[in-house]
Amino acid sequence: MILEGVVSNVANFGAFVDIGVHQDGLVHISALSNKFVQDPREVVKAGDVVKVKVLEVDAARKRIALTMRLDDEPGGAKHKMPSENRSRERTAGRKPQRNDRAPTNSAMADAFAKLKR
Repeated sequence: MILEGVVSNVANFGAFVDIGVHQDGLVHISALSNKFVQDPREVVKAGDVVKVKVLEVDAARKRIALTMRLDDEPGGAKHKMPSENRSRERTAGRKPQRNDRAPTNSAMADAFAKLKR
């Protein structure tokens, strides 16, 4: 949903925008522009009228996530390659395997083995 709002405050991490509901929404610094933004004050200032898109509403935490990049998808969904998703799913639940065997065939390993004795 695309709305017009008024920038109510600018912080180092983004801009708060009054969109006409009880709670102001936050446009994160990464969602202010399609280009890199060093300081949000370079893009907006308090009192500016801006067009924003609602990305997410968290009623429990009373937060509204907004973006000024009107091509962003609601829900924070990003397009990813299918193979990238599958590889993350496979490794997400696994713990790294532990190698309990002592290293062999190295001078350093032999020196440590002699010290332990």
